[in-house]
Amino acid sequence: MNFKSMKIVSIDDNENNLFLIESICTEMELQVRSFSEPLEALMYVLQNQVDMILIDYMMPNLNGLEFIEEYRKKIKNVPIIMITAAGDDENIHKRAFELGANDFLSKPVNFVIFKARTINLLTNYQNQILLEDKAKLLEKEVEKATENLLKREHETLTILGKTAEYKDPETASHVARVAYYSKLLAKGYGLSEKEQDILFYSAPFHDLGKIGIEDKILLKPSKLTNEEFETMKKHPKIGYEILKNSQSEYLQAGAIIALTHHEKINGSGYPNGLKGDDIHIFGRIVAIADVFDALTSFRPYKQAWSFEDAVNYLQEKSGKEFDTKLVEIFINNIDEVTVIYNSFKDE
Repeated sequence: MNFKSMKIVSIDDNENNLFLIESICTEMELQVRSFSEPLEALMYVLQNQVDMILIDYMMPNLNGLEFIEEYRKKIKNVPIIMITAAGDDENIHKRAFELGANDFLSKPVNFVIFKARTINLLTNYQNQILLEDKAKLLEKEVEKATENLLKREHETLTILGKTAEYKDPETASHVARVAYYSKLLAKGYGLSEKEQDILFYSAPFHDLGKIGIEDKILLKPSKLTNEEFETMKKHPKIGYEILKNSQSEYLQAGAIIALTHHEKINGSGYPNGLKGDDIHIFGRIVAIADVFDALTSFRPYKQAWSFEDAVNYLQEKSGKEFDTKLVEIFINNIDEVTVIYNSFKDE
C-alpha cells in the first residue's frame, strides 16, 4: 500500500525524540508534523484530518493518557501509538488501551519495530477507510435505485389516475387540484411527509369506480333520478374492489379513499354510513377537496360557485358532513387553495 499521502502527528516534549521520529518517518516516506506542546497538538488533531498519532506518555500540562481520553471523545477510528519509557508501569498500558490507544512503543524507539507497527496500523486504517467508502457508495447506489423505482411508480400512478377521466365528465385539472388540495390539508392536519406523499398520489383514484357506471348515467347532462343516483352510489365500492388487493401502498390508500370519500361525519354518507373518526383521515380529507373543487368548477349542468359561496358551504356543513378541524385548516389556507386553483385551470 502507498502511505505517502497519509498524515502522521508526533507529540513529545523532548525535541530529540521528535527529531528521531521525524527521521524514521521521512525514511518511510510518511508525512509527519511534530508538536512539543500537547495542548497545541490536541487542538490541531481535533480540527484537521490526520491518519495516525504518535504520543509520548510523560509530558507537562497534558500527559499521553489525558490526551487520548480527550481525543477519543470526538475521533474514534484514527490509530494511536503511545510511546513509553522502558520501565513504565503496566497499568499505564492497561489504562491507555481502555482509553483508546491501539499500540505501544518503548524508548529508545527501534526502527524495525516502529516500521512494522506503523505499517500494520496504517494498513488496517486504510482498509477501514476503503470499506467505509464502499459502504457509503453502496448506500448512495441503493438510494439512487430506490429513488428511480419510486419515480417510475409515481409515473405509473399518474397514468393509472387518468383512467377514469376518459369516462368521467370531470377533467384532469379536477383530479390534479384534488390531489394538491388534499396534500395541503394533510400537511395542515399534521400528517407525516410520507403520508402527505401517499395521499397526493392516491387522491386521484377517488372516483376510479366510475369506470364501472353505465355511460347513460355517468354522462347524463341533467339531474339523476333516485334510481340512477342509487346506481351512481356504487362507484366507491367498485373503486375499492379494483384497488384493494394491490401490494402498492399508494393503491391501497387509493382503495381506502375510493371507499370513504363520500362518507359524512354525521353518518349520512355512503356506502357504509360511517361516522366521525371511523372514516379514515384520507377519506375525510379528500371529501373536502373533492366537494370544494366540484362546487367551484363549471359543469355542463351547473355554473361554478364563487370561492366565498363554496367556503360558506363548507362552514355550513362543518361537523355534519365534513371534519370540523379539516374545514378550519382549509379555510385558513384559502390563499394557497387559490394558488392551486389558478395553477390548474380547466381547459
